[in-house]
Amino acid sequence: MSHGDHSRDPCPYVILNDFGGAFSMGAIGGGIWHGIKGARNSPRGERLIGSVSAIKARAPVLGGNFGIWGGLFSSFDCAVKGYRQKEDPWNAIISGFLTGGSLALRAGPRSALGSAIGCGILLGVFEGVGVVMSRAFAQPIPPIPLPEAQASPAIA
Repeated sequence: MSHGDHSRDPCPYVILNDFGGAFSMGAIGGGIWHGIKGARNSPRGERLIGSVSAIKARAPVLGGNFGIWGGLFSSFDCAVKGYRQKEDPWNAIISGFLTGGSLALRAGPRSALGSAIGCGILLGVFEGVGVVMSRAFAQPIPPIPLPEAQASPAIA
């Protein structure tokens, strides 16, 4: 996402794209998670019904929560990029800080600050790992051989 990913859509469109992607990821993951949980918590013989019922009740909620996080993060990321006029790992860290804080704001300022710091640290770890991995797997640039200096006639 950082380091000049120019293959993405421009900022207003990327927000909807990220919201949809995060919703889908949360709904699919929630379907798997709550399907297994619903089957395990149902009596023998009713596991399929319990699984489907749990999926229908909880997977859309988890998808919505993921979607809100993804859309809000993407919105803050676009705003931070526009304000700073840079594309670097700090954009994601700042956006994570703002997203975590704004999602926890209803619980009060202390909770919002704690959540903001936690999300900022989490995104900092993600970005740090991304930078380390990109440096570790980067192909070294081979040296370009310079043409040998031609012997010039001696000027007397």
